[in-house]
Amino acid sequence: MEVASGSCEKPSATDDHREQQRSAFHGDRIAICAVLMVASFQCTQGQVAPLREQAPGAQNQSGPVQGNESSRPPDQGADAELQTGTALTRKGSFREAVPHLLAAQAGASHPYAASFNLALCYVGTKQFKKAIQILNDLRIGGHDGVDVENLLTQAYIGNSQPQEALASLQKAAMLAPRNEKLFAFIADACTDNKDYRLGLKVVDIGLRGLPQSARLHYERAMFLTQLDQFDQAKPAFELAAKLAPGSEIGYLAVAHKELLEGNIPDAIRTAREGVRKGYENHALLTVLGEALIRSGISAGQPEFTEAQMALEKAVAGQPNDPTSQIALGSLDLIGGRLEDAIAHLEIARQLQPGQPSVYANLAKAYQRRGDAKQAEDALATLEKLNQEQAHRIGAAPGDRKAGYAGGGLPEETSATPHP
Repeated sequence: MEVASGSCEKPSATDDHREQQRSAFHGDRIAICAVLMVASFQCTQGQVAPLREQAPGAQNQSGPVQGNESSRPPDQGADAELQTGTALTRKGSFREAVPHLLAAQAGASHPYAASFNLALCYVGTKQFKKAIQILNDLRIGGHDGVDVENLLTQAYIGNSQPQEALASLQKAAMLAPRNEKLFAFIADACTDNKDYRLGLKVVDIGLRGLPQSARLHYERAMFLTQLDQFDQAKPAFELAAKLAPGSEIGYLAVAHKELLEGNIPDAIRTAREGVRKGYENHALLTVLGEALIRSGISAGQPEFTEAQMALEKAVAGQPNDPTSQIALGSLDLIGGRLEDAIAHLEIARQLQPGQPSVYANLAKAYQRRGDAKQAEDALATLEKLNQEQAHRIGAAPGDRKAGYAGGGLPEETSATPHP
């Protein structure tokens, strides 16, 4: 799960090929497992004082929690627990933060801060029902601002309650219709839960107030590709690139579109240009690495080294992205580094167990290592996934099938065609 969280210092703002390529513009996120938004905090004379981020045009925010939020005497021990819990939350150490925030709830000077960060940690550890209960209590207590609705939306998504999530999002959108990160973070929660139809609704709501948002048009294009609607995704990619030419989003939109269409030389050129301009986003590095693999490189070529450097940097920057792990595992397989290939592919299997290319590559790696049983298991899973994919392709009308036919990893690295 990936979380942007607060601390006692100013925080930073944190099939199948189409599903792999869902990785988007997330340079401002802390890598864990989902995307959340949190009220920010700073230290003031040894106490934790919340700093609410007021979005332009937002109304009816729950407002900053002042020092007199609670009439009870301050409990220095509880305030110390809140500081510790908040610092751990910001680091992404959610499980470790929970006991500190539970202790802070009873007597901290700022119970809203303790409760909100505790809810965030519950979402970060996938304890969605507990988070929902805390956030609804905050609502009842008058804290029904954008931050609470944002986090509650993501908790509902994690708990597979799309209708409740949509209702909460609509409340947040009324308060902050031009808060781009609100919609981007919630869209990513939809991706993590593989609810692509809800994700499309999320970005469409966001685009009502932000019709010129390149980021949301890019997100929309990626959801459409997941839903086999590549004919509609192409103009969304093009619009995102047009709205932000020369930007990181612009390069991502063009490179993803070219890779999905099978325009491998163009995808390489675009991704290279973006990386040279300093946009070393892990998704763009992954596009570059995968496009180079699809071009037919072999060990010893300069392009092989280029792909290796790009993918290793992508994995280091976002280790929980299965796309990067699969691509690096594929490259290691080409280079004969079987143990490294298996390690990356097994990570990818844990992160995305329904991805055919994971099993195609694992089967080859285990076969070459002489592990027949593991190879057979991988091939059996691959066959099942291929049958499901063939059914989807057969049911896809018209130009939607183009998304599957655009290209594929070389036969060396994949036994199935990729979109």
